[in-house]
Amino acid sequence: VQLVESGGGLVQPGGSLRLSCVASGRTFTTYTAAWFRQAPGKEREFVAGIRWNGGNIYYAESVKGRLTISKDNAKNTMYLEMNNLKPDDTGIYYCATQTRYYSDIRPKNKYNYWGQGTQVTVSS
Repeated sequence: VQLVESGGGLVQPGGSLRLSCVASGRTFTTYTAAWFRQAPGKEREFVAGIRWNGGNIYYAESVKGRLTISKDNAKNTMYLEMNNLKPDDTGIYYCATQTRYYSDIRPKNKYNYWGQGTQVTVSS
């Protein structure tokens, strides 16, 4: 499976961005897809996840109400709509997929495939 993110950029606080992650290859093996982010000097952290066939959605507490994850199975694409962005949202955003079921989708070591990341910078 190959994952390619796009849509990052520089935005002012309070602004919006929409990230995309396009998957190719053996995508039928995907159970869960998720967005992670990594700020400079910090660990990569879970942001949001979605079950590929069931559609259940999960968010980190810090992004609830501001970020929305969605998917288009026909296009093998996942999105992250980001509104009311804050400087703390700055980081490299990665998409990732799991090829088996895990009840807890937050640990990053449970993901088999990763994209190269897209930079999001929130600054005035």
